[in-house]
Amino acid sequence: MHTRSLYYLLITILFFSLKSFAQKDIYAGIEIGSKGIKFSVIDVNNIKKGDYTILAFWTENIGIAKNISIDGSLAQEDINNAVNVVYGNLLTIKKKYNVSDENIFIVGSSGVAMANNTEVLINKVKSLTNKDLDFIDADTEGKMLLKGSIPPTEYGDALILDIGGGNTKGGYVNVLENKFKFFPLNLEYGTITLTETINKTIVIPSQINSLSVYKEKAFEYAPVLREKIKDVLNSKPMSLNKKKIYLSGGALWAFTTLFYNKNNEDTHFVPLELQDIIDYDAILKNNFTVYENLAKTNKNADKVINTYSQRHLIAANTILIASLESIPNLKSKKIYFAKEGQIAWLVSYVVDRSKKIKSVF
Repeated sequence: MHTRSLYYLLITILFFSLKSFAQKDIYAGIEIGSKGIKFSVIDVNNIKKGDYTILAFWTENIGIAKNISIDGSLAQEDINNAVNVVYGNLLTIKKKYNVSDENIFIVGSSGVAMANNTEVLINKVKSLTNKDLDFIDADTEGKMLLKGSIPPTEYGDALILDIGGGNTKGGYVNVLENKFKFFPLNLEYGTITLTETINKTIVIPSQINSLSVYKEKAFEYAPVLREKIKDVLNSKPMSLNKKKIYLSGGALWAFTTLFYNKNNEDTHFVPLELQDIIDYDAILKNNFTVYENLAKTNKNADKVINTYSQRHLIAANTILIASLESIPNLKSKKIYFAKEGQIAWLVSYVVDRSKKIKSVF
């Protein structure tokens, strides 16, 4: 072989070896949620210290769980649509980001896990992608949220809540016998399930499509919701003593995008004020055209409006307000939107499956 040919061969081998090596710390996650499917790609340096870079995050608005509230099952058509979207994006992740197959995880959220026919979804995912689909129960999801969203130095003083499509989950950590112990919190309502619950209280057929009637029913249901939230928090009274409240989920993404209308990409935590959330609630119910007009010129606002209907946004914010108002001495606490909550489960997966890192709890 000529010297020049050998040189180029060695360079080629070195290039692909380095490329392969460079991708070993690239991970991707696909989360099948009640309201949509989320795709995350992260580059990990030292994940224990929170040293990782989000290379990409995107969502496909596939409402796989929209029929759960009707008969408890995922519709076959919705399953087919969701898995086809998973497969297409899985190919994109492998090709565009060169993520190895063993570094790609697929999970179903606790909201989707509520369905009585999840085995159909599991089998469909396996047949099309040749990958296993794991489901995260609400307690595990809460732990993953905390581990993936909050630095360990903040664990002792933090409460986290995530308002999802099918439920609201979270929890907190206490130190017992020199070890962290996680205490989960779980509320049966999320954005979609509360919307459907309120819709079912409208019994007169001619009023089903009336937004004004929906708003009245949402107002009437708010005290019931508040009592349920208080019961959840009071069942774990230490949750009421935490000084920092971290919030995540679509409800928070919608609020910060529409109300603050600014780029928060440079920070992991966005400070929040209850009064802002209350003011936002008034706009949702009484002057929604403000946000519809904003969506015409703001791509992020447009994404919110295309993801959630006005009813969904009202329901989501009803849960948010009721949750915060159920916490005593709220003015003495700090409230944050934990933006990385959207990929927290993936970060936790990487932590738990890494042989180099010992989990703290």
